[in-house]
Amino acid sequence: MLRDFSPQSLFMGLLIAFVGFASSFAVILNGLAGVGATDAQAASGLMALSISMGVCAIVISIVTRLPISIAWSTPGAALLASSTAVEGGFNAAVGAFLICGLLIVIAGLWRPLGRTVSSIPPALANAMLAGVLIGLCFAPAKAIAFNPLFGLPIVLAWALVGSIHKLYAVPAALLAFVLVIAFGIEMPDGIFARLSSALIPQAEFVFPVFNAAATVSIALPLFIVTMASQNIPGIAVLKVNDYHPNPGPLFATTGLFSMLSAPFGGHAVNLAAITAAMCAGVDSHPDRARRYWSAINAGIAYILFGLLAGAVTTFVSLAPPVLIEAVAGLALVGAFASSAMAAFSESQTREAAAITFLVTASGVSFGGVSGAFWGLIAGGLMLALARFSKRKA
Repeated sequence: MLRDFSPQSLFMGLLIAFVGFASSFAVILNGLAGVGATDAQAASGLMALSISMGVCAIVISIVTRLPISIAWSTPGAALLASSTAVEGGFNAAVGAFLICGLLIVIAGLWRPLGRTVSSIPPALANAMLAGVLIGLCFAPAKAIAFNPLFGLPIVLAWALVGSIHKLYAVPAALLAFVLVIAFGIEMPDGIFARLSSALIPQAEFVFPVFNAAATVSIALPLFIVTMASQNIPGIAVLKVNDYHPNPGPLFATTGLFSMLSAPFGGHAVNLAAITAAMCAGVDSHPDRARRYWSAINAGIAYILFGLLAGAVTTFVSLAPPVLIEAVAGLALVGAFASSAMAAFSESQTREAAAITFLVTASGVSFGGVSGAFWGLIAGGLMLALARFSKRKA
């Protein structure tokens, strides 16, 4: 195995981890805060997710000898950010995270559930995802309106670098965000002492609480979004690169690691899609049989980034929340564009997708259940009605 290691796979692994962490950690922090996490709990969740997906990537890649890239559920975190605190607070959210992880395990081991998720019309799944993402995608414009001197550098860095190489657009926005904090925001007294103490990793155990509202509002939509927008596309990316693993055990393993991270605030880990292409592509190594080392190296780097999560969270907390949301929104623009295009591309499902999108994007909840769930239900009913009317005609 060690003979398969190469400097090329080391560089690609580090790049994968940097892109995966830097491009969306703001989304994770924003999402966990959206369901009631304190700063300490959000930092713990970020650390738990990073370590969990790092260990998961290492274990899976060693066992399968395939370049299986693992990521946290960025769309799932965006879903959390669009939600409101449920009855039971963050403890109930953690209970929902555990249920979501269990559902992913079952989907991997029990084929009927996996087939059920796969049978959800792609137009509706993408419309729900677009509705979840659109709120955060407004944040860059709101940041500019809040303070052009703060918001414009972040957006311009993203746009200018993205026009040259899309892969580095969000890291460029993140660098601009760091510079804005460092030079534009007055540092409070004792901040360097706080940053130093935050370098020591601190896990916050959150006792899970289970209730129906959190299960329906958080666990079910999070499960659907994670499976439909992360796990299933992740398998597709591997197949495009001529890797053909058995999906079930991979899904079940990510679900298990999701459950392990949940009591410490982590919402879900899954197969990666974007970084999977980096990991499985020719840039990882000319020899297909040696590319799995990129995933192993990325996993090691994720663990190291996770241990710094406390310092990252402390530094980010210095900025106005709208700037954090702006970085998160820029990281999700591509995902929103792709999901919106997929949602409305077919004329037969366009109206049902529109209903799903509008109900989800409205952010309203009924009976304590979030709009994402009701959006999927409303779109499904609309699609069923249209098909029934067509058969009658």
